Amino acid sequence: MDDLLRIDDGLSEEQRLIRDTVKTFVADRILPHVGDWFEEAVFPARELGPVLGSLGVLGMHLEGYGCAGLDAVSYGVACRELEAGDSGLRSFVSVQGSLAMFPIWKYGSAEQKEAWLPRMAAGEAIGCFGLTEPDHGSDPANMRTHAKQDASGDWILNGAKMWITNGSIADVAVVWAQTEDGIRGFVVPTDTPGFSAPEIHKKMSLRASVTSSLYFDDVRLPASAVLPEVRGLKGPLSCLSEARFGILWGVVGAARACLESAVDYATTRVQFGKPIGGFQLTQEKLAWMYVGLGQSQLTALHLGRLKDAGTLTPQQVSFGKLANVRAALDIARRSRSILGGNGITLEYPVIRHMTNLESVLTYEGTEEIHLLTLGRALTGLDAFH
Repeated sequence: MDDLLRIDDGLSEEQRLIRDTVKTFVADRILPHVGDWFEEAVFPARELGPVLGSLGVLGMHLEGYGCAGLDAVSYGVACRELEAGDSGLRSFVSVQGSLAMFPIWKYGSAEQKEAWLPRMAAGEAIGCFGLTEPDHGSDPANMRTHAKQDASGDWILNGAKMWITNGSIADVAVVWAQTEDGIRGFVVPTDTPGFSAPEIHKKMSLRASVTSSLYFDDVRLPASAVLPEVRGLKGPLSCLSEARFGILWGVVGAARACLESAVDYATTRVQFGKPIGGFQLTQEKLAWMYVGLGQSQLTALHLGRLKDAGTLTPQQVSFGKLANVRAALDIARRSRSILGGNGITLEYPVIRHMTNLESVLTYEGTEEIHLLTLGRALTGLDAFH
């Protein structure tokens, strides 16, 4: 499918090389199998982790410790091509780099960084991020998970987290908990006694992704387990901004994959004596889908350049996440309608992307949260409560 707006012409030579490298990886290693992974509700993380590490995409926007240290647009382009394969694949990379590695890199001690970041960048150790709870999703300030120091100086961690990507396969969890000094982050090896992470089953979305609950039953951690450089909600919220940036790029890939499938189908599926792409109603759908895709691409590129300039704000990230996920979901749904009955089979990528995007719409901030974030930015009035 032609890039009518020539948006990728604005990428640097290095960024185009990253695009092509990740796109080839997805075509060779992901697309032949991801339909089966989705149907069987599996994701071969242990197999793919080192491959993704050697590709350089794990923590690729971080510097040092084996990370590639690339710019934000390069990271965004990689997320776009990963999610053109599957949202579960991009989620794995996002959680590893932006939610697990980033807080250790940004707020961790020298010992924590050396212990975990090189192995995570190589895909040899897998991380997860524990913030959302069974009763507190959009309201993390009222989380119930708590940690308290005993007389020895050790931290005793108790509580539960839910909807945690990579939880059951992780080697380390970055867990946020209430303490006497406010919300703190903890680096928790998952083999610590009292830690458990049962997988969540029967999902109808993000099936090619591991989603888990986390439970902490008197998990004893040394004093050195706490992230020393941050207190309060600033810690987890800054991580979420990093992850949301990857999402607003990633969903462009899912949308593009759906549109490409719809165009290919519309130009080859014959009804009433001609390809259905020759009918006006079909062309109207395709044209509006392309408008939405182009607008999303331009938004992602603009926000990527703001991030590289060091001026990107959380409100701008909310705009991108809200607008681009909604556009991608609309494109997926319209594509499904063009494919008719074939649109619900895993022989085509559309229904897989469509159901995945229903989860992406909710995680890392629901539509309602991002709408209220933008409303507060426009009015100066807080309507969250």
